[in-house]
Amino acid sequence: MAEKRRPKLAVWKFSSCDGCQLSLLDCEDELLALTDQIEIANFPEASRAVVKGPYDLSLVEGSISTSHDAARIQQVRRVSKHLVTIGACATAGGIQALRNFTDVRELIPLVYARPEYISTLESSTPISSHVFVDFELHGCPINKVQLVEVISAFLHGRRPVTPGYSVCLECKRRGNVCVTVARGEPCLGPLVHAGCGAICPSYQRGCYGCFGPMETPNPSSLSEMWLAGGMAPDEVVRRLRSFTAAAEPFRQESERHEK
Repeated sequence: MAEKRRPKLAVWKFSSCDGCQLSLLDCEDELLALTDQIEIANFPEASRAVVKGPYDLSLVEGSISTSHDAARIQQVRRVSKHLVTIGACATAGGIQALRNFTDVRELIPLVYARPEYISTLESSTPISSHVFVDFELHGCPINKVQLVEVISAFLHGRRPVTPGYSVCLECKRRGNVCVTVARGEPCLGPLVHAGCGAICPSYQRGCYGCFGPMETPNPSSLSEMWLAGGMAPDEVVRRLRSFTAAAEPFRQESERHEK
């Protein structure tokens, strides 16, 4: 009896810090349980061995920030039955998308000793701006439990189940006292996808927005509350422009206060 073919999994890196790929490696026991069901065919972070595509599932980390990236993601899409973006860079352009609000040509000489060798695009954009994406997994870095759920879901032909609610619910589950109510600390928690376990509020700090805007955020309401409390407009802009500055709800709201 012929052995059943295992689905091929590929992991791809674009402009990023590798943190989300490390989250995958950090799964350890979960990965071992999956190895009987999948073939890790292309994952340079874990192995130099490469099995030729096409691939049943591709996990893509990183944003598109060079013309080379823009061409390569088209090739990745062509050889992938399903393509899932993982992390803030791949889903929202990442911290490097801060370039989108200024002239990147002014920044390059400040960072690189030989700027003439640097070839980059004017903006850093999410993968979905260039190719069709089957699912987006948010986080900086991603939640490894959610990652295993996504892989399992695609292996079994179903839609992944990940939270669509905000960090505030995670705070309530942990019994945290609200840092905004109790301390007056600005917090993006009401706008941001759950998944981090409310790490920052658990240490009496406001949420920084690592997991990006939740499904139905209301950033204008939160920013108006901040302004009413005495926050300057430029500080509102700074709060909204961090890990997921180019995510549409945050981008629009930050630009509203910049004008």
